[in-house]
Amino acid sequence: MKLKLDNMKTKIFKATTFCMFLSIAGGILFSACNNDIENEQIQTPYTYSHLYYQNLRDYKASDHSIAWMWFADYSQSHSLAIRFAGLPDSLDICSLWGGIPSDDSTHLRTFYNPKIAQEMHWVQKTKGTKMIVPTIIRIENKTQYGDEKFYKDFQISYEKGDTALRHRALEAYADYLLKPIFENDLDGIDLDYEPEGDKLSGENMSYFCKYIGSKIGPKSSKPNMLFCVDFYSQRPPTDVEPYVSYFVNQTYGGSPSDLGFPIEKTVFTENIGDNWQTGGKLLEYAAWEPSTGRKGGFGAFYGHRDYNLSPPYKNMRKGIQIQNPAIH
Repeated sequence: MKLKLDNMKTKIFKATTFCMFLSIAGGILFSACNNDIENEQIQTPYTYSHLYYQNLRDYKASDHSIAWMWFADYSQSHSLAIRFAGLPDSLDICSLWGGIPSDDSTHLRTFYNPKIAQEMHWVQKTKGTKMIVPTIIRIENKTQYGDEKFYKDFQISYEKGDTALRHRALEAYADYLLKPIFENDLDGIDLDYEPEGDKLSGENMSYFCKYIGSKIGPKSSKPNMLFCVDFYSQRPPTDVEPYVSYFVNQTYGGSPSDLGFPIEKTVFTENIGDNWQTGGKLLEYAAWEPSTGRKGGFGAFYGHRDYNLSPPYKNMRKGIQIQNPAIH
């Protein structure tokens, strides 16, 4: 997944309350706010009953096709368009493309903003939205990792032909990525797999994923923590499948298809950053189902730009309703 948008290659819910239906089908109440407050203050979103939030968490814990979003721009939080509180209630997984907000200034590889961090954790705990950390994984990135011991050891392992050293370097890199997830009480990791020549591919990628999968994900002692891999043209090795919660395809205008992973683990996504005015094929992906079984879900890159439509998050909310129709 590229930082520049133009390079980014990236019905099983029966609602138990009418207010749940409102959230999924329309959810317009979340755009309600006090327009008279001063610009430097954070807007207060609408809140619902304890029963509503319990129903929401129960839905997200159920077996269903998920809604996914890469979310960014929340370092400036005057508008609900770039607020965690403004995200669609029924969004299942939020991948923190804008970095990790923290209320602890000692945490490394985060940005210190207690208000944003507290709101993120409120959405995480109250609405059951999973907050995960995305990273473009390239262990040979000298600009980013050149001072890290794992980077140096990985290079040396090839010079010496030392497989054991290489594996230790891969494990250290994985621990480096996992540390802020545990430190900040987040829900998992999103590995952006676009090696483009980087040696974190093939057998190295298999070893790397299996090591992470021993820490979090379906094969670990923390199966409720998410281990996700997203990709565009180069697919991750198929042998990592048992360790991964979801494979997220940057479908971006293409057609959903069998990509070599269990279809119930495969999520198809659209680039809403570039296609926010029309929604691109987002609703197509929400509606598509395989000939047997069900897909893992649908989602959007820079999905928060869908907030600019009327009603806010028009396509994301409609897609959630198409994929998992509410009954009221």
